[in-house]
Amino acid sequence: MQLTERINWYDLAERVLQGEAVTREEALAMLRVPDTEVLDLLAAAYRIRYHYFQNKVRLHMLINARSGQCQEDCHYCSQSRISKADIEQYPLRSREVILEGARRAVELKASTYCIVCSGRRPSDRQVDLMAEVIREIKQKYNLEVCLSMGLLTEAQAAKLRAAGLDRYNHNLNTSERHTPNVVTTHTYQDRVNTVKTAKGAGISACSGVIFGMGETDEDAVDVAFALRSVDPESIPVNFLEPIPGTPFENLSELNPRRCLKLLAMVRFVNPSKEIRVAGGRELNLRSLQPLCLYAANSIFVGDYLTTDGQTPEADFQMIADLGFEIEQQAVL
Repeated sequence: MQLTERINWYDLAERVLQGEAVTREEALAMLRVPDTEVLDLLAAAYRIRYHYFQNKVRLHMLINARSGQCQEDCHYCSQSRISKADIEQYPLRSREVILEGARRAVELKASTYCIVCSGRRPSDRQVDLMAEVIREIKQKYNLEVCLSMGLLTEAQAAKLRAAGLDRYNHNLNTSERHTPNVVTTHTYQDRVNTVKTAKGAGISACSGVIFGMGETDEDAVDVAFALRSVDPESIPVNFLEPIPGTPFENLSELNPRRCLKLLAMVRFVNPSKEIRVAGGRELNLRSLQPLCLYAANSIFVGDYLTTDGQTPEADFQMIADLGFEIEQQAVL
């Protein structure tokens, strides 16, 4: 008898809530469960999600603060040096533009404002400029600020923390084994080290994954367990959106049921973490989008880096239709 036939997902969820960690074999079984059991698996994942977050949904809003001209060769990314994608490219946005984004984040009921800058690593001057903007955002708006600028030095991380930065994003993206198939200009360990550098400076870590990049079930499980090991507070789960002009433009491995299995697996492996359904949500989950929130407790509202999301109004309606609530922003 196969392992999938022996697992009671509800009993496993209860054991997780009692402090028991799922095994790799159990996590693999979640990805290989028949489609007829997807709702059972998702309902069990919801038990865990509800225990830690009830029916609250946390909203994040993202700004692409520096677009294109990246020295890296990430095969999924429209901003990499090897991409031929037709995207807008520009240097670091002005203070005024980034502050306007923060105002918009408040308007869209987001609790976290995510500022993303393309590139391998920031210069000290860029870090100084971002530190000034972060101070102003924290003074004017009651927002959690998450920043993504690539590899960081300890001194840069300390400067950002002193400016009031709450979170730093640097995704593991995939398993260590699969990383060379996705990027060659940096290593998996570079990414792990960056997460550790941010945490060492006292900044909360945000680190996640991109599924649908040719990884095996074992790779998917390995990165979920690796995330448990580096222990970020927030885990964005992206589903590849194959962008024309990138090396992965012809990859199409996902369907809505596979996405739900992956989300449930990440929730079981990382039960208490904020899990955010990020890029590729609309394209890959399609009509099953609402079901993702039975495993995840967070979404982006608005657009992504170089691709469009659904309208904020559609997100608000989806949350309301589920009987869920948007996590309220704190009041100054």
